[in-house]
Amino acid sequence: MSTKELNTYALHALTQSGAEKAEAILTRTEKTEMNLENGALKLIRTTVDHHLRLTALQNQRRGSLLLNKSDRSVVDAAVQEVLAIAAAAAPDPAHDIAEYQPAKTFNKGGTAPDLDLMYQRFKTFTSEVAAEFPRIVLLNAHLDFTRQTTCFQNSNGVDFTVNQGGYRFAVTFSAQEGPGSSSFNHTGFFTLDLDEELLNGGSLRILLDQANRGQTPRKSPGKFTGEVLITPDCLEDFLHFLLEITISDGPLIAGTSPFRHSLNQLVVSPRLTLACCPVAPEISSGYFITSDGYEAQNATIFANGVLKSFLLSQYGARRTGLPRGANDGGAFVVTPGDHPLTVIMKKVKKGLLLNRFSGGAPSPNGDFSGVAKNSFYIEDGKIQYPLSETMIAGNLISLFQSIAAVSRERIDFGSALLPWIHAHGVTISG
Repeated sequence: MSTKELNTYALHALTQSGAEKAEAILTRTEKTEMNLENGALKLIRTTVDHHLRLTALQNQRRGSLLLNKSDRSVVDAAVQEVLAIAAAAAPDPAHDIAEYQPAKTFNKGGTAPDLDLMYQRFKTFTSEVAAEFPRIVLLNAHLDFTRQTTCFQNSNGVDFTVNQGGYRFAVTFSAQEGPGSSSFNHTGFFTLDLDEELLNGGSLRILLDQANRGQTPRKSPGKFTGEVLITPDCLEDFLHFLLEITISDGPLIAGTSPFRHSLNQLVVSPRLTLACCPVAPEISSGYFITSDGYEAQNATIFANGVLKSFLLSQYGARRTGLPRGANDGGAFVVTPGDHPLTVIMKKVKKGLLLNRFSGGAPSPNGDFSGVAKNSFYIEDGKIQYPLSETMIAGNLISLFQSIAAVSRERIDFGSALLPWIHAHGVTISG
């Protein structure tokens, strides 16, 4: 039974068993990967996974179940369990499924890996790193080709099929510093093809060069409130944090979001224009359908600091009465600024270049604290030295309201297109 046939069978089983409304989503993922571990290249393995999510609505009650097996006998048993979960749930009139949309198939990327090219690119990467960055120790590296087919159907007639394939590369490394080594760092990117050498992807060359300089990390000069130059690697996490506490289901339903009544109002710095672009050509990964069954569209979140859209699901929109989001977020594209990074750096009086942040999610009002890793102390417009792990704290909303500059340069991660951002008001303590 094909992926589509099994998903259709599951949907039919739900409706025939008494679900008023039903939804079935079956994803088949085939991954071919190679890994570098402790300096040795491990060849090649292929894994196949299936995930089937069944959802049933009955008397305003919702039941849902995720399965990692996909055959008719498993589906038959799961259907009864989903209906039992729905019967035991509390009623909520906001529960619903996506309304009818014309059936559509989406295709992106390749259908099979180029194994010879994968091996060649991986070997070239390790040799280039050894030659150009002799202090770098590659702790592990991972290159895979993933082909994914998703079938999304519901009882309102929604019938979407998505076929996507592409390469993902990720690497973790440290730098040898005398008898010891630096703390580890990691980065990666997604691409539809392997036309370019791996070392040219994402921010790899920049981060490897920083680590290869071999400077001994030092503490920051006491505790102070200063500036921060957020790198593209770190910016993506900060953007996710910001949108999660302001314009997503949770805070808007709970009423804790400071942006709830701010649609079409200035909420962050006018220097920031941010869009979520899951179907834009510059986003190699992306997605075509939302998690609740709508065809995804690109959407501007902040236009010169003005809030243009929320990221509400169908459920969140029904609970709040606010507009449903055009997508599920992510796939960030930040509009570049007017000045090159070198000019922006010169304007930093005292602060840090923030490459990586390790900390918990910010509080509902935006307060955050955590550890700056793989970061650098800046004074009088110059990088002075790498920092040992350093505590930083601030308010996320205030941080994005205080943006002083956005770089002209951007890094293409395949999943996001991001610049460097210069902002104020971060407390830094060694």
